Amino acid sequence: AVVSTQSGHYGRGGTETFLSRYRHFFHLTDPLNCFKSSGQLDSAKQIVQAYKADGVLPRGGQDALWDAKYLYDSAFHPETGEKQNLIGRMSCQVPGGMIITGILLAFYKSPLEIFLGQWLNQSFNALVNFTNRSGDKPLPKCIIVAAYITATSAATGTAIGFNKIVATRAPPLIGRFVPFTAVAAANAVNIPLMRSQELREGVVITDLEGNKLGTSQIAAKKAISTVTFSRICIAAPGMLMTPVIMQHLEKQKFMKGAGKLKSCGIQTLLVGLFLLGAVPMGCALFPQRQSVTVDELEEELAAKIRERNRTLTTVYYNKGL
Repeated sequence: AVVSTQSGHYGRGGTETFLSRYRHFFHLTDPLNCFKSSGQLDSAKQIVQAYKADGVLPRGGQDALWDAKYLYDSAFHPETGEKQNLIGRMSCQVPGGMIITGILLAFYKSPLEIFLGQWLNQSFNALVNFTNRSGDKPLPKCIIVAAYITATSAATGTAIGFNKIVATRAPPLIGRFVPFTAVAAANAVNIPLMRSQELREGVVITDLEGNKLGTSQIAAKKAISTVTFSRICIAAPGMLMTPVIMQHLEKQKFMKGAGKLKSCGIQTLLVGLFLLGAVPMGCALFPQRQSVTVDELEEELAAKIRERNRTLTTVYYNKGL
């Protein structure tokens, strides 16, 4: 296999199957990538760009090239080529997500705990969504602020509302699922808002070789809906299984009289274990470079593409992560 010269993240085994994409994103989202220095990242970028430009292999051949490609993909935006901020990278999803989720699961009863936990979570999510958006246009600050405030409000409101309901009408275990409900609601708000510019202007449509053909709002809606679903799937295993495990652990002797800090520590570790598998799983649910038929696009864009190439029936777009 060779490294693709097109924008987007591509694995050594291709992207045709879920398993090949999972293996690729398992490497790309490896938390150890967070500890790579700027020098190592820039070196990986140089190796990849040299291969794309002239087909020059580094010392070590294909294996060294793919090591560089995975490292490059983990830190640089697939369309702009810019180095991403550390916290927003997908390789930071496990360490960042496990700490925040552990806090959400341990401190979820009082309105103040809920607000502080969801504020922290949405601050993290807003940065991740901004970092992994599709497209190469700068995002207005007003959109970032609106998405941040709205998602935090939605998450806090959902959590407090559900807490009041389950406090009197449901068993304690159900109350532990409230943070997940709030996170799912917030993702459904945060991601579309953070990427609202794509909904208005569309995402870039290309042919198989990566040549730009135009922009599509229809493709943007598809991209954002799949990313929203994927993010909820990433959160689900840890946030749904950890409460069940904790319900059992809290009956054991070593947990008798344990305070919230000890509980938070244990839940953080459990969530981290789930995220190690859930992050690449969520990223791999759908190919990053999605295909769409020309007939599904806006009539004006479809006509423009047919005028350019009558035989072209399928085009592509980057859905983001």
